[in-house]
Amino acid sequence: MRIYLVVVDDTPEAEIALRFAARRAVKTNGGVEILTLLPPQEFIAFGGVQATIEEEARHHAEALVQGAAGTLFEESGLRPSITVREGEGPKVIREMIAGNPEIAALVLGAAASGAPGTLVAHFSGTDAGALPVPVMIIPGSLSLEAIDRLS
Repeated sequence: MRIYLVVVDDTPEAEIALRFAARRAVKTNGGVEILTLLPPQEFIAFGGVQATIEEEARHHAEALVQGAAGTLFEESGLRPSITVREGEGPKVIREMIAGNPEIAALVLGAAASGAPGTLVAHFSGTDAGALPVPVMIIPGSLSLEAIDRLS
């Protein structure tokens, strides 16, 4: 099965990337893997405070991913795989792609204006040719109609 790996966060462009990936998956009899990244936590001397901060970050990420998965199911009928991982984005993404040969593409959303996010900058910059799958960068300025037409 062809799987589209989509990195989801709190940004509007992530929603656009997810919609694009879902529509492509439906048209190609594929699937969607939603990845939410937890940034590495800075060490805090008091272990209880550290654990609370990490737990709150994980709960927020899980709620974000569950919401995205629900929207995806409502719009396309697809039940995505969900992954919440802590670590540096490019490294986690490479590990996921290496660990799952069914991942056919990495789908990222680009901000409608301003500088691109760190993942878009990384995978479209000097490391652009290093992945074994295509990188699809979906412009955040696209309307829902445009996404539907293009996907």
